[in-house]
Amino acid sequence: MRSRLRQLRLLFCALRYGLKLLWAAAPEHHKVHWFVTLAQSLHGDPRLASRLAGPLPRLAPLAAAFAQTLTTRPELAGATLHDAIDAIEHFEAPLTPEELRKTLRIAFGKPPEELFSWIDPVPVHNGWCEETHVARLALPANNHQTITLRVLRTKQIQEVEDDAALLCALARWMERFSRAARRLQLRTLAQTLREDLQRRFDLRGQAANLSQTGHHLAEDPRILVPDVVWDFCTVHTLAVQHVDTVRLVDVAGLAAHRINVPKVAANLIEVITRQAFEHGFFHAAFDTRRVAVSVEPETHGRLVLASAALMTSLSSPEREFFVHGATALFEQDYARLATLHHVAGHVPEHARTEQIEAELRTRSEAHFANDTDTRSAGSLFHHLLHAVQPFGGAVSPRLVAAQRAFGQAEALAREIHPDIDAWGIARDTLADIARRDIGHHGWIKRLSQELPHLAQIAPRVPQMLFRFMEHHAKVGQGQVARHPAAAGAAHAPATQAALLEAWRRENRRTRVLLVACALCGGLIGVTAMLF
Repeated sequence: MRSRLRQLRLLFCALRYGLKLLWAAAPEHHKVHWFVTLAQSLHGDPRLASRLAGPLPRLAPLAAAFAQTLTTRPELAGATLHDAIDAIEHFEAPLTPEELRKTLRIAFGKPPEELFSWIDPVPVHNGWCEETHVARLALPANNHQTITLRVLRTKQIQEVEDDAALLCALARWMERFSRAARRLQLRTLAQTLREDLQRRFDLRGQAANLSQTGHHLAEDPRILVPDVVWDFCTVHTLAVQHVDTVRLVDVAGLAAHRINVPKVAANLIEVITRQAFEHGFFHAAFDTRRVAVSVEPETHGRLVLASAALMTSLSSPEREFFVHGATALFEQDYARLATLHHVAGHVPEHARTEQIEAELRTRSEAHFANDTDTRSAGSLFHHLLHAVQPFGGAVSPRLVAAQRAFGQAEALAREIHPDIDAWGIARDTLADIARRDIGHHGWIKRLSQELPHLAQIAPRVPQMLFRFMEHHAKVGQGQVARHPAAAGAAHAPATQAALLEAWRRENRRTRVLLVACALCGGLIGVTAMLF
């Protein structure tokens, strides 16, 4: 209903400003020149600009804010919508102390004074639809007293939802009347954008993403994922452990806290690579502005990833393809990479392997000709995924998102340390993952995944063998029955005795097999505990 009213409001404003009247008032043979002259005059009128600055943000906040940002920063035109949202933080003023208190009371269902002993009224981060405050709990929760509290602005969230619904309605109408719109599947694209926006402001989902990321990287000494304080996580709030940090792009701040910048840059590339291609759960929209470094004594110099707005998972086949494909590409083994594309189903069956190999060679050899310090692994991985497009093939969007996340991490590492060998770090890290994947660790991991299935199948093996022997016995009896009666009578006892002996022999083999499986299972368990 709100979306319908919003559409009617926009239609009313369009009619009010008289688009049809302007077109009718233009000269018959000089309409374009007349409109250009009118636009120049309107652009130079400060009074009209001040008047339009009021109603436009109220009609479509997202579009108006994006347009306002583009006027001062045109380079954002090629950026993603999420980058545009992060760039318009100045659009909304922070909540006043009274508004913040009211928002927290609605979120928790009780006065914030009962839960917090202190809340910093000045936000440490002020976004368009959210803001982040440092607060101290009245009672410790999960062994944490000081937390970072993220709060959503309900009004702005509703406006974003209205704009997304309006965009979906516009895409639906365009598909009805435009063949090009149907070919581009504008409705699907608009719905995907709407879902991404909903995920961006789903704080419960982000809390779950942070928790799983912390579980994956708990043993990594190079990174710190803040603990989630679940008792204070609601639909409108997200509470995590507070960590004193300095932004990664603040080179002066890093130097002031005596942080080893080259080591941090190398750790960033290694951690993002392992997060995506070893654990398979990574940041799809890598927010470089929320990557920080801890300055607390216990965790000094560790990377802090506190943003989990958009996370994506890679399946095991996707992860294995990228790891082994990138390893083959670093080794310039284009034939093996072309075969991997065929096996993964990224190209049609009729595509010839030697043609894919030639395309990969043409795209990639220029990267190996550059100096080591100027090589870009992210650009090389782009060819790894997109070299199949000339043959009518395509890779999954999740692999493209993983490649984009790695490219953003590499660019950020070069920004703080231009002399970093990102190429060598990526090559060694992926080679180590591939080595572990095909080594005894990977073998034990795959076998442990199959053990639950073997536990269900092994008890049924004797019964399956008995039915197999019984079936062959019945087939043998049927063949004997087709012989003459005298021959059947003479050979029947011998056939039954042979079948009985074969069944006993198979039964003994089954028992030996079960004992061997039990011994191997115990050996594997001991090996897994030792390694």
